[in-house]
Amino acid sequence: MSMGLLFPAALAALAALLVPLIIHIARKSEQQPTDFAGLRWLRARPKPRSRLRFDEWPLLLLRLALLALAALWLAQPVLLGTGDKDPYVAVIPGARVDPARIGDARAHWLAPGFPNIDQAPPTGPLAIASLVRQLDAELPANTPLTIVTPTIIEGADADRLRLSRRVTWQVQPGAMPAPRTAPIPAPRIAIRADTAHAGGLLYLLAAAQSWQPPGKPAALDSGPLTAPMPPIDQPLFWMSSGTLPDAVTRWVDGGGQAILAADMRMPPGETVPIWRDDQGQVLAHARPMGKGRLIRLTRPLVASQIPLLLEADFPTRLRALITAQPTPSRVAAADYAPLTGGRAPDQPPRPLRPMLAVLVALLLLAERWLATRRSRSIAP
Repeated sequence: MSMGLLFPAALAALAALLVPLIIHIARKSEQQPTDFAGLRWLRARPKPRSRLRFDEWPLLLLRLALLALAALWLAQPVLLGTGDKDPYVAVIPGARVDPARIGDARAHWLAPGFPNIDQAPPTGPLAIASLVRQLDAELPANTPLTIVTPTIIEGADADRLRLSRRVTWQVQPGAMPAPRTAPIPAPRIAIRADTAHAGGLLYLLAAAQSWQPPGKPAALDSGPLTAPMPPIDQPLFWMSSGTLPDAVTRWVDGGGQAILAADMRMPPGETVPIWRDDQGQVLAHARPMGKGRLIRLTRPLVASQIPLLLEADFPTRLRALITAQPTPSRVAAADYAPLTGGRAPDQPPRPLRPMLAVLVALLLLAERWLATRRSRSIAP
């Protein structure tokens, strides 16, 4: 445990300690000598050298201490390395907890605010990874931490946690409440095609129609190659051959996503396969371009070349190709035990200003009592 200052420059206020000293020195000037008539017959003698004296030492020391504490209060002193180091048990809602195994340790739910285990289990989605990191950052470095988790965790990150301390990871029977995810709206697509590629549009139209509820028309914008470019947030199927037009290039550079026919020449650049069939054959390559992305099919959009077009899950696979999918957050607890070796975060300091404020108030009362008592001759 050590003490630090959040605003050490405020210690410059210690210069105010000169004020009480000056006041107590100047107090002598208020005592004027009185001449008596008989003093004129006395022989004048050299005056002894006067020495610097301070009257009322208790009051002076009290005022100096008061100003020193006020300057320290302005510097915002804090205590570092404080905190309760008793064992801490965090329980993920859904895990079956045995109170006998907790013992005298502090037990809390792993939820926002870390409510006590005696309260009702929290409901709703939980960011488990963020809560564990927060707990690791707020607890003192030497505090033993135990996390009790159900068999399956909802709300996990893609990577395992890496904490600054070793954690006792207890997997107990139980399950977290399944998160309620809002349905992702069906994408609205745009199609620009020439007559040579019109045959493959039927599969795109059928997929777009399957994304909609029954009775609702497909959300798409279909037209010839000369039609205006769609909004930047709509995937564009550019079904033509040859070189990519400048208008499409500028549209993709601005953040659009274009899916090109197999006989369209893609601008030079490194590509990666992003779509495969059940046999592992690559169906599409992609590459970033500007703020957007280009996707090029490797085969013509006909069933003889891509049998996947006739499969029942083709609309689902096509939708996954052109839309960002939510990151999976469900993981087996046994595979998600935190790793060690993370950087130990700085512990939150304990402010001392409230205690200093009380002490300053008490000293101020004492100073006023000494300064106004009747036994004093002159009150500076």
